[in-house]
Amino acid sequence: MQLPSALIQSLQGLPGFNEQQFVDIHNADIPVTSIRLNPAKPEVVLQSFNDRDINCMPIPWTSNGYYLSERPSFTFDPLFHAGTYYVQEASSMFLEQALQQSVDVSNPLRVLDLCAAPGGKSTHLQSLLSPGSLLVSNEVIRQRVNILKDNIVKWGSSSVVVTNNDPKDFSKLKGYFDVILVDAPCSGSGLFRRDEEAIDEWSENNVVLCSQRQQRILADVLPALKEGGVLIYSTCSYSQQEDEDIADWLTSEFALSNISFKIQDDWHITEAVTSSGNRGYRFWPHLAKGEGFFLAAFQLHEGDIYKNKNRHAIKAATKQLSPLVAAWANPDNNELIQVNDKIYAWPAALFGDFDLILQHLRIIYSGTLLGELAHKKLIPDHALAMSRMVGEAIGRTELQLSESISYLQKNTIENTGWTSGWQLATYNNHALGWMNVLPNRINNYYPKELRILKQKINN
Repeated sequence: MQLPSALIQSLQGLPGFNEQQFVDIHNADIPVTSIRLNPAKPEVVLQSFNDRDINCMPIPWTSNGYYLSERPSFTFDPLFHAGTYYVQEASSMFLEQALQQSVDVSNPLRVLDLCAAPGGKSTHLQSLLSPGSLLVSNEVIRQRVNILKDNIVKWGSSSVVVTNNDPKDFSKLKGYFDVILVDAPCSGSGLFRRDEEAIDEWSENNVVLCSQRQQRILADVLPALKEGGVLIYSTCSYSQQEDEDIADWLTSEFALSNISFKIQDDWHITEAVTSSGNRGYRFWPHLAKGEGFFLAAFQLHEGDIYKNKNRHAIKAATKQLSPLVAAWANPDNNELIQVNDKIYAWPAALFGDFDLILQHLRIIYSGTLLGELAHKKLIPDHALAMSRMVGEAIGRTELQLSESISYLQKNTIENTGWTSGWQLATYNNHALGWMNVLPNRINNYYPKELRILKQKINN
């Protein structure tokens, strides 16, 4: 791997950087595979990997992250499609320390993940936030929103709104969020080991352009952070212009103070102190087991406190819709709303927040989509299958591995004497999706856009 000489030169003198070790680790071809478990879905994941002789070693700076001794075929693991774990780069899981050391996560919080696709950090936030918290998971690029929505649905939480907005659109919600995460678009040098083609796209000019774009994004979204709120900024770039320089720019231009974190020596994370005394946290692949990553956090001292003066734009229809939903779901502590023929469940405690966001932002998905009305009946949606709202009376059919793969490929499944009617297809007692068992066939309702396209299992 031929690293850009201009990059190497720009990193000289940065804390933790060792040119020879840095070059060697990029040429060593030592892949790092890591996953993060979904605590809302019981742990069968680690045992499933152990059964395949794949060792799982805890990632020290996060509670549910694990390194895997080898990379399995995630595509052909039904538990991956069931949302029991997320394949995520280990360094980025340091977000957990940043959140837990800067705010009281036992309190309900309003959190914005501004640049959220494909959804790794949003699903992580969902697992860390307390009940009653709201997560707005936003993606600026329309083409990337669907993968974000799919991963949010797979994770199974109802307290999330997926939006597709420019950062400046959030200025309509002045002083609204307790926490804003900006995992900013960057030059991507921290991911060269995973994507060697990214080397060809790297240039000094691109670093400058990225730095300017990062400043615009931050300046546009900061009005939405409340007084006393926390901004978490991160990149997958090694460049000082996108990391420490942005930290100094933030504290010089805005009423922000830097937040420092306690880190353990054996994590091998480098604490970088800027010329202005701000602290950021660097992950070098020759020191910490992970890819290149930078994170810094700040508290806002002068800002707005949001006061809701808006009237509801939408009304709950729980009483009217409950009879249709009762056979399928148990949406306790949720309000039901109807949008055209679709029925959603919104957390009752967050109804006003959801309604407010609906008025000001472009919503792609919200709460849990329970299903769609057809001929005065409810056809259940995949999101309901992935949630924790499925009614106890709903039948479940446990599939073997080969049957699960066939189901996820949306192939025909042979009826081996299963009970007729709608039911959940499960694997290791985790829902994969819906199927309707008829006397002469089985209708597979796994979403077409999510189906496995490969036909051969690669071990």
